[in-house]
Formats: sequence, structure tokens, C-alpha cells
Amino acid sequence: MDLLRKKSVDDVIHQNDETPESQEHGSLKKNLSALDLIGFVIGTGIFTLTGLQAKENAGPGVTISFLIAGAVALLAALCYAELASAVPTAGSSYTYSYTTIGEIFAWIIAWDLILEFALGAAVVARGWSGYVAGVFDLPDKWFAEEGSVVNVGAIFIVFVLGWVALRGIRESAWVTNGLVVIKVLVCVFVIAVGAFYVNTGNLVPFIPESQPPSGDGGSSSSLHAPLWQFLSGVEPATFGLTGIFVAAAVVFFAYSGFEAVANLGEETKKPERDMPLGLLGTLGICTALYVGVCIVLTGMVHYSDLSEGDAVADVFDQVGLEWAGILIGIAAIAGLTSVILVDLVAMPRIGFALARDGLLPEAFRRIHPTWGTPVLMTSLTVVAVALLAGLVPISVLAEMVSIGTLFAFVVVAIAVIVLRRTQPDMKRPFRTPWVPILPIATVASCVGLMASLKVDTWLRFLVWLALGFVVYFAYGYRHSRLNKSPEGDPA
Repeated sequence: MDLLRKKSVDDVIHQNDETPESQEHGSLKKNLSALDLIGFVIGTGIFTLTGLQAKENAGPGVTISFLIAGAVALLAALCYAELASAVPTAGSSYTYSYTTIGEIFAWIIAWDLILEFALGAAVVARGWSGYVAGVFDLPDKWFAEEGSVVNVGAIFIVFVLGWVALRGIRESAWVTNGLVVIKVLVCVFVIAVGAFYVNTGNLVPFIPESQPPSGDGGSSSSLHAPLWQFLSGVEPATFGLTGIFVAAAVVFFAYSGFEAVANLGEETKKPERDMPLGLLGTLGICTALYVGVCIVLTGMVHYSDLSEGDAVADVFDQVGLEWAGILIGIAAIAGLTSVILVDLVAMPRIGFALARDGLLPEAFRRIHPTWGTPVLMTSLTVVAVALLAGLVPISVLAEMVSIGTLFAFVVVAIAVIVLRRTQPDMKRPFRTPWVPILPIATVASCVGLMASLKVDTWLRFLVWLALGFVVYFAYGYRHSRLNKSPEGDPA
């Protein structure tokens, strides 16, 4: 039963107070505002996923996919807003689960988040490299997703942004906010200019007819089928309503920045106000931009002709506006840059939270006295992401970012319900409405999207979780602070 020991909510709230221990190891600094938090999310996914999912799964209906993903993200954001404002701490859903359902589940979530952020940063770094190659006509051998042995561009951008992340959260926010202005302006530009080149014929049919997937069939195609199709024995198919939901599960990656925002609660000046504003404000702006861009892209060019790599820039090339394509390509580079930076900032906060709780070695929680960042954890994150981005063609693993995010959202929704029962008098600057109905709807919708992801994605995810159990029982279980403290609350 020690596996279900829990941290006290009060201890979590005060764990960053000035104490002899925090003076020894250092503590995170409160430097962020609501505007900074919004800046850490906008832009994820719109430049890399739209063309691929429209072409392979949803057609023009990819717009509906983004709306579905946005609706699920709204449910999750309302749950996050309550916990992030009431318990502002590094670790987000890891810490929330630690206070509600126990240590072993908290570890699973943390291990899941490490994968989410590391893989997300590596995937986007390779996408960044591809856009740079397209804009500046650089050799595919060193910059392309396919054909390169070592992706020099991806390694370069990870190390540059790793230095920014290492120097401090305020500096990271400045860089991100500057890039956000560019991204928003270009999304508005795509919508405003592209609208004049929309051919309504390209939008018909809006949801293409369901059809068998292309490929050789057999066991391989079964592994590439959505989980619900595999379990139900339904014949695999693409497009139609199935394609809409498959695409929604994948483009959920575009909303994965919510987890990064929740991780920064401990470094937010007024978390009780800024965390709900940052989470909900981001969602509204993101969804409006994403939907507008999707409609324009699939209206300008038939979905079967969309580029899988740089669709947003390529559609303008196809209609004869090469100058606009170059401009948008540059903006895409800016957008992807901010996404990489967000993940490089967020992942070390997970390691910091784990080390503070004794589940990782103490060295991982040490804070630089000047920069105010977890130096060792940030440095290791940068090296690991650079190796992944430079040496491993991981585009096929992009779905794992979505499954990790959705899994974390499920835990957060459950945590809201549990804390309402176990801590009814806890101060809640923001209260999730319609509890427990809304959190239950969040769990159901997230699980539904997870079931639309491929079988091989689930297998990789389960292998990663199994490895996490090995690390936990080899080190974390024995060194946990709750294992040493009489204040632990075995369930």
C-alpha cells in the first residue's frame, strides 16, 4: 500500500517557501505573467500537422478535427485551471496526482511527461530543420527529414535554444513572446490573403468518403489501425468519420502546450489569476487561428495535393504567390522555434519536481544561483533531445506526444474530482464548473481520442511505461521522501 502514499496539498503549496533546504538547493523564481503563459503555447502543430492529416485521414474535414481537439482541450483546460491556480507548482499533473491518487500513479505521469516533452521537442526540431532547408535552399543531406544520416539543423537549434532555456525562464519568455507576435501575424496573414484564393470546389466533399487504407495489409496494417478498430475487429479504413477522429487524436499535439503552461505555476507572479487566464486565453486564440488556417489551406489547394512537410508555405507556392510562401516559411521557422523552447523549458521542471520528492537523485533539483533554472536537468534534457533530433527519424513517433498529453489530461480530471471530496475547504481561486460531470466528460473524451491512435503507438507507449516501472522500483521507491518521512500518508 506504500505505493499509494500521498503528499499533503498544504506541503505542496508551501514547498517553494524560503527554508534552509531551499536556500541550499535554490528555488524557482516568480517571473511570468498571464501574457507570458499564453506565449508558451500558441503555434504548436499548425505548421507541421495540417497538411499530413488532411492528406492521409480527414481531407477538408481536418477543420472539424481541430475543433474536436479544441473542445476536448477546453474540458481539460477547465480542470487544469482549478488545480494550477490552487496548487501552483512545478510538475503540474505529476504533482496533482501525487496529492490525490498516490505516488506510483504520480511517477507514471511524470515518466509519461518526460517522454512527451523530449519527443515533442525532437520531432519539432526536425520539422524546423526542414523548413530552414526549404527557405534557404540548404542540402537535404544535413537538414531533411528523409535522406539525412545526421540532421545538423535539428542539433543546432536544440543547442541554441537549450542555452536560452538554461539562462532563465524570463529570458525564455521574452524570446517566446517575440516569436508569438510573428506567428499570430502570419496566421492572420494566411487567413486574410489566402481567403481570396479559396476555391470552394476543393472543399467538396468536406468529409471524403471512407475507404480502405493504402498499404500491403496484413499484420502491419493491423498495427497501424486505430486501437478501437483493432479491438472491435472492424475493417481498417481512412477518411469518413473515422478519419476525422483519427486526425483529431493526432492534431491534439497542437494543444499539448497546456501541460507546459501548468508546469510553470511555481514561476508565475500571480498564479491564482494568471494560470486560468493563460490556460483559457491560449485555448481561445489557438482554436480560432487553427480553424481559420485549416479552412484556407484546404480551400486553396485540393487536400490530395497538400505538402506533408510544409503545407502552410507550399499552398501559396502552388497558387503562384512564391513571395508569400517564403514569408510564411520564415514565420513557420519562428513558430517551431518557440515550440522547441517550450518543451526544453518544461521538461526540466518535471525532473526538478521528481528530485525534490526524492524520486530522482538530489543533484537534479539544484538551481543555478543567478539564472534560477535547474541546471543539471536542463543540460541533460538538451543533450538527450539533440541526440534524438539529430540521429533518429522520429516522425512516426509523433503520435506518442498526443497519447502522453491525453493520458495526463485524464489524470488531471480525476484529480479534480478526488480533491473536491478529500479537500472540500481548500482555497480555489478558480473552480471547475459542473463537477463531477465536466471532469467525467473530460476523461471520456480523452480516452475516446486515445482509442483513435494507432496500435503501434500504444505498444510503444506501454514499453516506455514498463521501463519507467524499472527505474521507479530500482531507485525512486526506496529514496522517496515519503518513504523516509513520518508525514507520509499511506493510503
